[in-house]
Amino acid sequence: MDARIRSGAGGHMNQVPTSTHRTVALVGAAGAGKTTLAEAMLLRAGVIPRAGTVEQGTTVCDHEPEEIARGTSLGLSLAHLTWRPGDAGGSSAGAADGECTITLADTPGRSDFVGSVDVALAVADVAVVVVSAVDGVTAGTRFVWGAAEAAGLPRIVVITQEDKTRADFHRVLGELRAAFGDRLWPLELPLGEEQSFHGIADVLSEQALEYDESGRHHDGPMPADAEAEEHQMHLDVTEEIVSHDDEQLEAYLEGNEPSPAELERTLAREVASGGAVPVIVCSGVTGTGVDRVLDLLCELSPSALEREARIVVGGSPKGANGTDAATGASSASKGGGSGAELRVAPNPDGEALVYVFRTVADPFVGQVSMLKVLSGVLHPSDRLHNATTGADERIHGLFQLRGAEHLQVGALRAGEVGAVAKLTGSPSGTLLWSRPSGTARPAPLPTRPAVFAVSLTPATQSDDEKMSTALGRLVAEDPTLVIDRAGDQTILRGLGDMHVEVAVERLARVFGVHVDTGPAPVAYRETIAGSADVEGKLKKQSGGHGQFAVVQLRVSPLKPGEGFEFVDSVVGGSVPRTYIPAVEKGARDALAGGGPQGHPVVDVRVELYDGKSHSVDSSEMAFRTAASIGVKAALAEAGTVMLEPVSVVTVTVPADLQGTVLTDLSGRRGRVSATETADDGRARVVASVPEAELSRYVLDLRSMTGGQAELTITPDRYMKVPSGAKV
Repeated sequence: MDARIRSGAGGHMNQVPTSTHRTVALVGAAGAGKTTLAEAMLLRAGVIPRAGTVEQGTTVCDHEPEEIARGTSLGLSLAHLTWRPGDAGGSSAGAADGECTITLADTPGRSDFVGSVDVALAVADVAVVVVSAVDGVTAGTRFVWGAAEAAGLPRIVVITQEDKTRADFHRVLGELRAAFGDRLWPLELPLGEEQSFHGIADVLSEQALEYDESGRHHDGPMPADAEAEEHQMHLDVTEEIVSHDDEQLEAYLEGNEPSPAELERTLAREVASGGAVPVIVCSGVTGTGVDRVLDLLCELSPSALEREARIVVGGSPKGANGTDAATGASSASKGGGSGAELRVAPNPDGEALVYVFRTVADPFVGQVSMLKVLSGVLHPSDRLHNATTGADERIHGLFQLRGAEHLQVGALRAGEVGAVAKLTGSPSGTLLWSRPSGTARPAPLPTRPAVFAVSLTPATQSDDEKMSTALGRLVAEDPTLVIDRAGDQTILRGLGDMHVEVAVERLARVFGVHVDTGPAPVAYRETIAGSADVEGKLKKQSGGHGQFAVVQLRVSPLKPGEGFEFVDSVVGGSVPRTYIPAVEKGARDALAGGGPQGHPVVDVRVELYDGKSHSVDSSEMAFRTAASIGVKAALAEAGTVMLEPVSVVTVTVPADLQGTVLTDLSGRRGRVSATETADDGRARVVASVPEAELSRYVLDLRSMTGGQAELTITPDRYMKVPSGAKV
């Protein structure tokens, strides 16, 4: 057994009721301090003896060699902890009784790895949007906010790095409200700032919390320079909260202000519904405010039993009113049946339903599958059926993750997140259930089209033999990677240069396959320039049966995008009916083999209108060969024109950068089809651009916009290459 797998400290891990569990997605821009905050929470909860640092590569969540080398998060990492609200050397208003378990889902901030953000949001109960007190609201902040909103997740904003030079809480709070509206309610005010950040003013209780070097706080008097501002914030937030509860509002108007605990209960309902987003402040480096982050996560965010999951079921038995007879899941589409989307309540007493949301190759235990129990209870030795792939699986052992550390557990209950090793037929994005058959899949994640590609050349014959299998496992880990073929070349596509670079490194380190990378070739095509009537003839005699076939073909162009059309116009039986399918195959062979300029030929109509056969020497192969000869002759006679792939490019940038983007697209032979204003005030540009101009576009765009652009590239069509364009 791997030495890292052990039982939970103190034996309490399986005894905490699921209703106290929260899965928390830490999302935000690169450099906002997510991993440092996670490290500080783990330290404050007492589950690690000392805090590591990103710079030294010693944090719990950034444990992969590729992350340590780059000093940044590159994938989703889970970290389990237990916290008792109010256990912070001081009191917490409204502290819950008992313990609260939290699974932190630390995510990357770089746009190359947004697939990990999507996955984390799909399994989380709450999104903690981490914002730097120095950098404020950035393009990365806007992206994760929109992603959390699209996922329907409640949010809590944590302003971090308050101890750093140039930290400015008030500026960042203003940016947040300007970007995301007035539903952001500050629950804390920093006492001091930058190097003098030493405490927090709790807005609801109007207490000053002074912190020592251990990250513990004690109550102190409200500093005079913060008293007026804090009290005004208290009044503003209190009025906002009570306005959402008729009973509290009535009492408030009569002069009876609710207690901090009562305000928190009302606020928690508003957080769960998305009507309010609390804003809190801390420093992950000094630990100031970190205990309050843990307190408020437990007190204000919904528990794992309050969030329904969505799945898509095909062919499952339904009860009355679109309710799944076995799980109690309610149908979200009319009529139910195949392809019906269902909402699944996290019922611990229900049938087992498990979402495998990420798989990763582990050098010690093999493949590790991260999973969330959507319904029922999962035990070691359970046998489940994968409703997405059809594989039958046995659960060999359950554990919760704390970075690379495996914490063995006896069961996972509805709403909890954990992991299991050695599921061979359950890649990322599949569902396991206790039914012996049936089909189902998780609700789809957002589509993230690839924007960067490289060609892969195996370094040795041994690498060549292993590459296909290894690439399949790589894509099973990360579905945002795409494998294509272009002629005899293998193409790896991803969401950016670092995404692809890291995938190639993992290919070598984890799967032992070494490759050389190069620019991805452009998938040019050809089409016939005009019509041609030709004869394809095969006549060979070499003793015994010969080979004889003659076909008369009319080859002509089709409209762009129509592909291939074969027409049989033979009359009188000059070509026997049994050989006509072979003629079509031969025509397809010739087009796939490439035209005079060496590229596959598309948008061609081939008409067979006459021919000759021999009762002894004709065969399917003879007619197939004759047709191929004829089509090649037609292409040579009529000539071909080059076609290039064109993609639809959508760029969203701050309005003041729109001109820069338009100028650059023009220089790439781009044709702008739309310019519009997005809901958040940014400019959105839509253009058609030849693929040949896009090989480094994502890199150039990030450079010219300072990383403030969002980009999608969607393959669209083929167009004729203009005269003079380089191919």
